[in-house]
Amino acid sequence: MKIEVKNHTLELVKADITESDTDAIVNAANGKLVMGGGVAGAILKKGGDEIQQECYKKAPISVGQAAITTGGKLKAKYVIHTVGPRMGEGDEDSKLKNATLNALKIADENNVKTLAFPAVSAGIFGFPIERCANIMLDTTINYFQTKQTEIEKVIFCLFSDSDFKIFQKVLQQKNIE
Repeated sequence: MKIEVKNHTLELVKADITESDTDAIVNAANGKLVMGGGVAGAILKKGGDEIQQECYKKAPISVGQAAITTGGKLKAKYVIHTVGPRMGEGDEDSKLKNATLNALKIADENNVKTLAFPAVSAGIFGFPIERCANIMLDTTINYFQTKQTEIEKVIFCLFSDSDFKIFQKVLQQKNIE
């Protein structure tokens, strides 16, 4: 599914983010930027240890913040590591909004034209997928509508059929101008 927002493209795909042919992919990171399991583990496995070595130099970062590293052996030139909230820690919605927003800002600062996001915090951090979809999509749409951005395309790369269908349903309910 694909929509246009003020000359920018927002697209939903069901795919493996490590195969994304974008300028950058987003890693749902932890604050220590140690790439263990989930999306981070898959990125490390395909992209190589140089990504982790660069992460060590940039860590730690707080929930809601983002850092950028090489993409190593990935198709993507960069990996943007953003720390989403763990369910139950408090103020999760605004923290997820900040994680999404700061990933978009760091993309702009590094002349990234195309960017792929996973469903940040919706895996082992336990964030409800529909809330995640609403916050991440709203933040991206608002960024396209209100910021001077050079980002041409943001892809939400969902790994499972169920996550894709939830993001699709949420996006279809948005009133985009």
